[in-house]
Amino acid sequence: MQELIGTGVALVTPFKEDGAVDYKALERLVNYQIDGGIDYLVVMGTTGESVTLTKDEKNKVIQHIIEVNNDRLPLVIGIGGNDTRVVVDQIKNTDLDPFVAVLSVSPAYNKPSQEGIYQHFKAVSQATDKPIILYNVPGRTGSNMSVDTVVRLAHDYDNIVGIKEAAGDLVAAMNMIQYTPKDFLVISGDDMIALPMTLAGGAGVISVIGQAMVQDFGDMIRYGLNGDVEEAYHLHYKVAASIDLIFEQGNPVGIKALLHHLDICEKHVRLPLVPATDDLSNRLKSFLDNLKG
Repeated sequence: MQELIGTGVALVTPFKEDGAVDYKALERLVNYQIDGGIDYLVVMGTTGESVTLTKDEKNKVIQHIIEVNNDRLPLVIGIGGNDTRVVVDQIKNTDLDPFVAVLSVSPAYNKPSQEGIYQHFKAVSQATDKPIILYNVPGRTGSNMSVDTVVRLAHDYDNIVGIKEAAGDLVAAMNMIQYTPKDFLVISGDDMIALPMTLAGGAGVISVIGQAMVQDFGDMIRYGLNGDVEEAYHLHYKVAASIDLIFEQGNPVGIKALLHHLDICEKHVRLPLVPATDDLSNRLKSFLDNLKG
C-alpha cells in the first residue's frame, strides 16, 4: 500500500448558493490537489458532508471525481455507518474497482464495546477483498477504538491495512505503530499532530487543511517521512495557525471558507452546519495575505 503513504486529503463537496452540488468547483478542487502534489484523494468522508448527500448525489459526486481525476491519483472511498448490516451491504454493492482502499469509520452513536467494534470490522473485512482503512474519531462517534482492538484487527485480517487515527492521542498512535504489523499504516487524522505522528513512524496523514495548503502541507509530510525534521517543522509552524482557524467553527465550515478565499469553491454548507462567520472568514483571509507576505 505504498500509494497510501504521504498526504491524502478528505475532499469537501462544494455547494452552490441554492444548495446544489457545484461540479465545476469540484473539478477545480480535484485539479488543485493534483497540481499541488497531493498523494491520494479521499471521497465521501466526513469533510465531504456525506451524511447530507442523497444516494443519487453521492453517486454523481463519486463519478465526477473519478472522471476528473482520470487515474492520476489513487482514490479512497469512505463507506461507514452505525448499522453493520447496512455497511456490509453497501460495500458489497458498490463498484470498488476505481478505489485502492475503503475508509470505514467506527460506528457512531451506538457506543459499542471494544468487542462490538472488533466484530463490526470483522464483518466489514469479510465483505470485500479490498484493503480496509479503519477510522477512529471518538470526538464524532462517541466511542474510542482502543490500541488493543486496533492491534487485534491488524493481526487478524490481512485486508485491514491501516487506520486513520484521529483521537488526538499521540501516545496511543505510537503504541499502534509499535504493536501492529510492520506494514500496517498508522495515518494521522489530526492535522495538528500529523508531523509528530509521521516522525514517530506513521504513514502520513489524511488531511483537511492539506486541500488548501497543498504545497506546504504536502512538503511537510514528505520532509517528515524523509527524516528532515528541521525543514518539516518549519512548514508545520508556517501553516499551524490555519489549522486552528479551520476547525474553530466545525468541519468543513472553516476549510470551505479558506477554499473560498483561494477561489476554488464557495463557503456554502448544508444544515445543520452553517457557513463561517464574517469574523472567521476575515481572519482566514488575513492568514492567507500574511502567508503571501
